[in-house]
Amino acid sequence: MTPFDKHNSLKNLPGVDLLIALAKKEDRFSCIPRSVIANSIRKALDHIRQDILADIETSTDHDTILLAANILAKEKISPRLAPVINATGVVLHTNLGRSLLCEDALDNIKAIAQSYSNLELKIETGKRGLRYEAVDELICELTGAQSAIIVNNNAGAVLLALNTIAKDKQVVVSRGELVEIGGSFRVPDVMIKSGCILKEVGTTNRTHLWDYADAVSDSTGLFLKVHASNYKIEGFTASVALKDLVRLGKDKNIPIMEDLGSGTLIDFSKYGLPLEPTIGDSVRSGADIITFSGDKLLGGPQAGIIVGQKYAIDLIKKNPLTRALRIDKLTLAALESTLKLYRDEEIAIQKIPTLRMLTIPFDDICKKADVLFKTIKETIGTLADIELARLNSRPGGGSFPELDLATLCITIQPKSISVSKLEMRMRLSTPPIIGRIEDNKYILDPRTIQDGQETVISSTLAKILVKK
Repeated sequence: MTPFDKHNSLKNLPGVDLLIALAKKEDRFSCIPRSVIANSIRKALDHIRQDILADIETSTDHDTILLAANILAKEKISPRLAPVINATGVVLHTNLGRSLLCEDALDNIKAIAQSYSNLELKIETGKRGLRYEAVDELICELTGAQSAIIVNNNAGAVLLALNTIAKDKQVVVSRGELVEIGGSFRVPDVMIKSGCILKEVGTTNRTHLWDYADAVSDSTGLFLKVHASNYKIEGFTASVALKDLVRLGKDKNIPIMEDLGSGTLIDFSKYGLPLEPTIGDSVRSGADIITFSGDKLLGGPQAGIIVGQKYAIDLIKKNPLTRALRIDKLTLAALESTLKLYRDEEIAIQKIPTLRMLTIPFDDICKKADVLFKTIKETIGTLADIELARLNSRPGGGSFPELDLATLCITIQPKSISVSKLEMRMRLSTPPIIGRIEDNKYILDPRTIQDGQETVISSTLAKILVKK
């Protein structure tokens, strides 16, 4: 393109007002706000100007500009937070939102969201109440704890409890339990922000009861135990059981806190998974404070749940930080509905998606895999090599470290494009489908694929592989 052509192309670009007027007459812009249309047209024009200045041949007619503006406008008004299909086999996938809420929770959220509620009102007396009262009795019923309080997440629960009980005091913790949780947040950093003084004892692989006893001084405010829910140390190891630490704490008049991390209300060993201490186990040990997450093994909304001795929870409720970390009415609604299901463990396993996916029998996985395999085979049978393969799923979410869950997956090797390109296009589809790659094969794990998503997956595969 010559400098003269470039100059004329820039000069002949239509004005924004003219393009807005034309857009108003088109159905494809009918549900888009005027401000979004205007901004999208300006961006489309900017892109064309950049192409012209870079000597890239491009069309400047009205239809081309409006088509580009319409694409930009739809991207602008589409939700940034959108549903995806999790075909990775990672049940508590942090990047994909961890736990799916049960139907009971969704129904309660809708009911509370579209109406006023007794969030902080005692209906019986007409006086102001505490929002935690909606679930604290229920949590105590299920765990055996004396009292409970809920905040926005478990990191917040740990920070709040430490700040309340041991601000400006030493907190004694095993060096092997100074873990890092998601997003590079580390227990020592949370402790520092809470105003505590970290006192490490023992070694990375071995800590004894006498390590805690020897660390006690006039400035000791708390013994902290962090459950190894997201890591595992094997070999020459030693750690102190919670009940033994509680006994030492009583002898020394020092409160005990345990951060369970994931936290579970059921014994997963009954379903073929490793034994994981339940929240009730920790409560029965006599610990003063126990913290755990709501959106991991519990299968509820994101929340940090604190249970324990009434004196400790009462102190925490009075801490000004509690208001900064409190949860909203929708989280309360979802949490209450989820917890109520735990009154009958069989019902909880059936209705809470996280529990159902973690405990699903292998035979049922095979049935799901067979349905998905046949659907895909019928749709793209000649476009890829498709097989069934016995592989492993993962619990995820920092729970059951290194545990492999037997699964039967569909493996796909496309004939016309690379596996990496297939993964990318599946991820960029609508809705996004998130799979994984192993041994140069695209893997779909039925454990985390929800009922009814098989057709969406197969049709998306067909569109991608036919299009190439």
